[in-house]
Amino acid sequence: MFVESIELNNYRNFDSAKVKFSPGVNIFFGENAQGKTNLLEAVYLCGTARSHRGSKDKEMIRFGEEEAHIRLFFRKNSLSHRLDVHLKKNKNKGIAVDGVPIKRSGELLGIMHIVFFSPEDLSIIKAGPVGRRKFMDMELGQLDRGYLTQLILYNKVLNERNNLLKQIKKSPSLIDTLDGWDEQLLSSGISLIKKREEFIRYIDEIMRKIHARLSGDRENIQVEYEKNTEAELFREKLFSRRKKDIVCGTTSVGPHRDDIRFLSNGIDLRRFGSQGQQRTAALSLKLSEIRLIEHVSGDRPILLLDDVLSELDEKRQSLLLKSIQDIQTMVSCTGLDDFVNSRISMDRVFRVKKGKIWEEIQED
Repeated sequence: MFVESIELNNYRNFDSAKVKFSPGVNIFFGENAQGKTNLLEAVYLCGTARSHRGSKDKEMIRFGEEEAHIRLFFRKNSLSHRLDVHLKKNKNKGIAVDGVPIKRSGELLGIMHIVFFSPEDLSIIKAGPVGRRKFMDMELGQLDRGYLTQLILYNKVLNERNNLLKQIKKSPSLIDTLDGWDEQLLSSGISLIKKREEFIRYIDEIMRKIHARLSGDRENIQVEYEKNTEAELFREKLFSRRKKDIVCGTTSVGPHRDDIRFLSNGIDLRRFGSQGQQRTAALSLKLSEIRLIEHVSGDRPILLLDDVLSELDEKRQSLLLKSIQDIQTMVSCTGLDDFVNSRISMDRVFRVKKGKIWEEIQED
C-alpha cells in the first residue's frame, strides 16, 4: 500500500497544492512554519479522521475560509482508490471513499495504515500514562475496529457514570440507577483489557528483537501491561470502590487508568533510564508498531517522520533511516544533510515555502 498523490484546498496555510509521491522515501524540506507538518497532518487525517495534534476541524481550515478539502489517492492490493475529506467550520466533517460517504469517522480506520513519528513521541517512555494509552488506542483502533467500537462505548459510559456520581452526592436516591451504567462499563471495559493484553504481548515480542539490534545486544527490553485491574476482578473492584467514587465524583478503577511499563535489563526506563536509553526505547517502539501492522494486516504502513531526525543523534538517525527502506516514508526536515551523509535514497525531494510545494530535481 502507498499514497500516490494528495490535493489540498484551503487547508491550514495551503491555498491550493498538489503532490505526487514516490512509493519510497519522500523528503519535504524548508524552514520552520512553512507547511511541512501541515502536509503530513493532512495525510494522517485521511487515514485516521483526526489530527495528530488534536486540532479541531475548524482549526485546520485556512484563515478566512469556511471549508477545506483534501483529496488523496492511494494504491492498495494493486487497485487505486480515492479518499475525500471535507472540513467545515460549523458542521461535522464529510468523508468519502471512492465517492461513497462513510457514516462514522471510525469506519475509516484500517483502510490505510499510518505510523506517525514526531519529536513528542521520543518522550513517550518518560512522560505521563496518557500518551501511552493513546498509543495503544490508536494502534489497536487501526488494527481492530471492534476495539474502537468498545473504546468509544466505554468512554461514553464512563463520562455518564462520572456525571451520575456527582449527582448522587447531591441526591442519594439516584444510586439505584448506577447499576445499569456499571454493567455497561464492565462489558466494554473487560473487552478493552483483554485486547490490550494481547496487543502488549505482540509488541513485547517484536520490540525485544528490534531493541536488541538497536542497542547492539547490550540491552534486553521488556514491555509490560500495567493494568489498573485484571479483567476478572473488575466487577469486584468497581463495586467495592463505589462509596469512594461517589465521594470523589469520579470512577477510580478501570482501563482508563491503565499504563505500559518498559524495562531494560530489569530496570524501569521511565524512572531510572537515561535520556539515551529512553529515546532508543521510543525508537524501538515505533519500529515495532510498523512490524506489528505488517504482521496483523499483511500491509505495509505509511511512515510519517515529522522533523524527528533533528532530535536523534547520528547513530540513531542511521538506524532509523536503514529501517525504512522497504516502506513508503514521508519526512519533514529543515535540510538534506542527514540524508546525504547517510547515503539514504531520496526518491523525491520537495521544497516547502509559505504554503507552496515544488519538487526539486536531484542530480545523479
